[in-house]
Amino acid sequence: MKQFITLLFISISTTFFAQQDYNTKKDFIAEGYDVVEYFNNNAEKGNKKFQTTFDGVKFLFSNKENLETFKKVPKKYMPQYGGYCAYAIGKNGEKVAINPKTFEIRDGKLYLFYNSWGTNTLKLWTKEGAEELKTSADKNWEKLKKN
Repeated sequence: MKQFITLLFISISTTFFAQQDYNTKKDFIAEGYDVVEYFNNNAEKGNKKFQTTFDGVKFLFSNKENLETFKKVPKKYMPQYGGYCAYAIGKNGEKVAINPKTFEIRDGKLYLFYNSWGTNTLKLWTKEGAEELKTSADKNWEKLKKN
């Protein structure tokens, strides 16, 4: 019985901690927006008819073609920093929620941003120096993933 409880605790802990690296508000990456469609410069909500799981998290897509595109090379479409606000990760090393309609494709990668209450962090990201913030975010994210 002790072994069973120990194994159960380890599997629950592993699942819980693995999920922390992703912002899964509304149970999906990017709050259920289609991560492939961002690369077409569109922020479009996904449809529950077209969903998949990758790396333990769920994704929605607006159509079957985007779902199939994602399945071929899922890492290409993964939002940076687990789908948390890129600006907040870079500036303060904090995991902050996003507005899925506020995004940028930079160097072939998807970055999501907070945009609410008069604060658009995509504008701050650009104004304060996206490349420097990205470098800082990359370092901060490595530390955050280990916690």
